[in-house]
Amino acid sequence: MVRARKTSKERSPMGTWFLRIVKTVVIGGFLSVMVLGIFVAIARGEIDSFEDLKASPNGQMIRVRAADGTVIQSLGPSFGRWLTVNQLPSEMTDAMVAVEDRRYYLHPGVDPIGITRSFYVRAIEGRWTQGGSTITQQLARNIYLNNNKEFGRKMREIVLALAMETKFSKEQILELYLNKVYFGGGAYGVDAASRRFFDHGAETLSLAEAAIIAGMVKAPSRYSPTADAQAARDRAGVVVEVMQDAGMITAAQAASVEPAEVRLAAESPQNSVRYFTDWILPQLDGLMDETEKPIDVWTTLDLKMQRAATAAIAANVPRGAQGALVSIDRDGAVKAMVGGTDYVSSNYNRAVTAVRQPGSAWKLFVYLTALEAGFRPEDMVEDKPVEIEGWQPKNSGGNYAGSISLRTAFAYSKNTVAAQLGQEVGTSSIANMARRFGITTPINTLPSMVLGTSEARVIDMTQAFAAVAAKGRNVTPYGIIKVTTIDGELLYAARPSSSVQLVDDWVAGAMTDLMQTAVATGTGRAANIGRPVAGKTGTTSSNKDGWFLGFSSGLTTGVWMGRDDARAIGGLEGGRAPAQAWAAYMRIAVANRPVEKFATEVTFPERLEGEEPLLGEQEEVPLVDEFGMPIEGDPVMEDPGLVPTTEPEPLDEAFIERAIGGRREPRPAPEEEDPRALPRPFG
Repeated sequence: MVRARKTSKERSPMGTWFLRIVKTVVIGGFLSVMVLGIFVAIARGEIDSFEDLKASPNGQMIRVRAADGTVIQSLGPSFGRWLTVNQLPSEMTDAMVAVEDRRYYLHPGVDPIGITRSFYVRAIEGRWTQGGSTITQQLARNIYLNNNKEFGRKMREIVLALAMETKFSKEQILELYLNKVYFGGGAYGVDAASRRFFDHGAETLSLAEAAIIAGMVKAPSRYSPTADAQAARDRAGVVVEVMQDAGMITAAQAASVEPAEVRLAAESPQNSVRYFTDWILPQLDGLMDETEKPIDVWTTLDLKMQRAATAAIAANVPRGAQGALVSIDRDGAVKAMVGGTDYVSSNYNRAVTAVRQPGSAWKLFVYLTALEAGFRPEDMVEDKPVEIEGWQPKNSGGNYAGSISLRTAFAYSKNTVAAQLGQEVGTSSIANMARRFGITTPINTLPSMVLGTSEARVIDMTQAFAAVAAKGRNVTPYGIIKVTTIDGELLYAARPSSSVQLVDDWVAGAMTDLMQTAVATGTGRAANIGRPVAGKTGTTSSNKDGWFLGFSSGLTTGVWMGRDDARAIGGLEGGRAPAQAWAAYMRIAVANRPVEKFATEVTFPERLEGEEPLLGEQEEVPLVDEFGMPIEGDPVMEDPGLVPTTEPEPLDEAFIERAIGGRREPRPAPEEEDPRALPRPFG
């Protein structure tokens, strides 16, 4: 018996819904393709011709000016020749395609595989680490768009890329890309890059040279051979491996490449101003849309202060170490920035990029939290051996003073007191305070965090101290005042940042009082400059990092010194070389500013009768940003490392006698004429 076939009315409900979904998807996909096709057709008509794009300048003419109008850097069109794909060595074109867009000749301008991988990595790691952009997309962005990471900009980029693929051949697109992409050092295009870094035209590039140039596109400032030769060599090795994996070169060719043997062109003289311009120039993409007209970028940099900062770091940094300095005015204007001892040998900006442990400078957040929780500068605390969850913090020299005031504990940077405060107010509350004051790097909440085991940037730490100087209100560092065309048309003007009260003014005033004592009689005595100064030293274990941060007359400055490889180095205590460099700079920087007394006469909220300042473990509160908004998924580093400070011992005889239980002859003051010959502190 033959079973009758089911009619459409007899189909199961699940089958009916499945068919509806399939139809909806097919129709939706068809309509999406139609809409995309319309947009691509419109964009195709608006794209310049190939000859017009060739004739347009390779990059934008940019003049960067200091606060007084002096031109401190000029960037302009590439000085290289326009070269066709056939004029370039195949090694150059193959290297670029291999490392930037391996499926370049297979996709229509957008690579679905690359986009899928990018979204997959985003879902796994929680952040964008792979862009998925093709060479055509990069070209569209470089010519017509900016680098803002916005969904709308990404969609325009995709439409333009598809349109360019319909208008130009693959060879034409690759030619435009190779002659327009930015390689760093002001060089646009492979010929400009070849002349800039190897002192010859791109027609004669070797495989090793081509690999170095191709490797720079991902991050020009990081992989420039004149910025970091080792990083450039390592990146070139990656490019060669990718070329071999793609079948563009043989294993024997790959083995013969020696990037370390490539002769680099002589570097033209530079100075520390470039650290500042390297910091502000990438910000232009987010400030304006103008990418063709020549522009002037007016900045906050004070050349006199910059020269003083450069000289102060050079004169005081211990041999073999690096130094960094950031100086911020009361409104957030960055007046000076030094990212290292020599821009020529390394353009790595330690002032804004490097993350280092701040040591006892982190106690700023410990004491801010304690003051906000009810402690007062004159409250008595016990400087004694303590053990917290198996951790036993030590004071510099291993001495303990017994019952002392909170003011004295801060002035002499007592680690045991900071550890006890951390237990009383809660390390999460301290981390919360650091977040409020602008620390953006991961913060651990282990007991040892009170001694600065979490890494931070110099500019972020300086910003935090500037907020205390501003009576507890946030200060946002900025470097660009305005951007105009060379004809004077205003393209961008800085606006005052929103003002947020981070802590009550009485908390900031009490903190300033403590820091003023640290400079007047404590570990920061070397920072005295003959006018009111408030600041804090910082030293990490084995003298790997030395800090001094402080403010005077409305100017806040942070100084860091250390080695890039984090090896210990003598004379790096925060109260020595960093404080001396700070003082040398600030004497000049504030010379023409009026002397200002600090507002340390504050009125504390009244305590309830019988209330004690030691309130026990506080409730662990969620972290918030500098505007008081909760932070979700804040990174926490589990670093149990101990970072004892090594600041100089106090010279007050009564204090020394009480701390060590006997008399000691005071050591002579160090001679400032030869900072590298300073005697080590006793203890």
